[in-house]
Amino acid sequence: MRSFKESNLFQAWLVLLLATAFGIALAGVQTKLGPVIEANKTRETLAKIPALVLGEDQAATLSSQKKSLTITSRTIEIERNRIKKFYTVYDALFEDGTLAGHVAKASGQGYADKIELLLGLDATAETITGLFILDQKETPGLGNRIIETPWRDQFLNKASATRLMVVKGTPSKDNEIDAISGATISSRSVTDIVNKTITDIKAQLLSPPREAAQKPVPPGNETGKIKENS
Repeated sequence: MRSFKESNLFQAWLVLLLATAFGIALAGVQTKLGPVIEANKTRETLAKIPALVLGEDQAATLSSQKKSLTITSRTIEIERNRIKKFYTVYDALFEDGTLAGHVAKASGQGYADKIELLLGLDATAETITGLFILDQKETPGLGNRIIETPWRDQFLNKASATRLMVVKGTPSKDNEIDAISGATISSRSVTDIVNKTITDIKAQLLSPPREAAQKPVPPGNETGKIKENS
C-alpha cells in the first residue's frame, strides 16, 4: 500500500500549495514594481509626445532650436451602458500658446494580453499624427511586430472621421491598414483601439483643456515643459 506522500491526493495538495505560494510571491513583486513600471511609462509617454504630435523631423528641429512644447494633462470620462471609462489625454502647445495637438493614452485586449498605446491627433482632432505602442505581450516575431515603425506609420495622416479597417494585402482605400502576416488579430486589436478611442474622445478633445477634468503630471522631460493645470 502506498504511503500518503506517494498518493495522488498528496501530490495534488502539493501542487496547489506551490501554485498558491508562487501566486502570492508574484502578487508581492507586482505590488512593489507596479508604481515603478507606471512611472516609467509616464516618462516614456511624455518623451514621445512631441514626435507623436509633430512628427519625428519637426520634433527634432524644435529640440535643436532649444524650443519645447508645453504639455498639459486632463482626464476624459466616457460612460456607455452605465460603464465608465477614463482616458488620459495630453494637450501639447507651442511656446506662444497655440495648440499643436493631442496625445491620448488608450488600451484594449490584444491576442495574448492587454495592449497599451499612445495615439497622436492634430489640433482639430481630424488627422492621426502618430501611433506608439506603449506596452504589449503579443507573440514574438508575429503579433509583437505591431511595435515596428513601418507598420505603425500606416496610421499617419489617416482621417479620424473614417473608421479604419484591417485588410490582408496591399490596401486599396485610404482607410485600410495592411495586417501583419500571421498576426491579423493583433493588427485588428490595435486598429480597434484606435477607432474606439477616436469615437469616445473626439468631441471632448475640442473642449478647452481647462474646462475638462485635470490630472497632475510629473515634472518635465527633455523635449517638453510640463504644466500642471489648476
